[in-house]
Amino acid sequence: MLTEFGKAFIFIILGLVFVALGLLVAKLIRPNNPTAEKLLPYECGEDPIGPQWMKFNVRFYVVALIFILFDVELVLLFPWAIVFQKIGMFAYVAGALFIVILFLADFYLWAKGDLEWVRPEQRIPRWENLVDHAALRRKTDANAPLPSADARPATQTD
Repeated sequence: MLTEFGKAFIFIILGLVFVALGLLVAKLIRPNNPTAEKLLPYECGEDPIGPQWMKFNVRFYVVALIFILFDVELVLLFPWAIVFQKIGMFAYVAGALFIVILFLADFYLWAKGDLEWVRPEQRIPRWENLVDHAALRRKTDANAPLPSADARPATQTD
């Protein structure tokens, strides 16, 4: 007498055999006449130009990951919408909190600039922009030379 695990194991074995037989039959009956044009990589109807290992802009991946993240989170709202009346106020508060967190994440990504295709250029703080040159001029006497723009404070060590 088979247990439930034995039945599941037989089902998995039969599934694997079915897939293997399907692949074997397809290999035996398909035509095999490769040509140079058939072996080219498909580029949406365009002739492939340049190296195959080219670098893609990382924004493609970031946009795809953000889309998948929000898509999966929205799919989680469907079961909640179906059962929230049965569970009551707890489900409503939990769903509302979920939506608030979703919007906060969306606003964070928007403020960070990840939703923009062309991100604004980052401003790197420079020493000459941090120093108040007018205050330095007032503190130095008239004979002393002014510090250069790339001078570092004496307390900073590398």
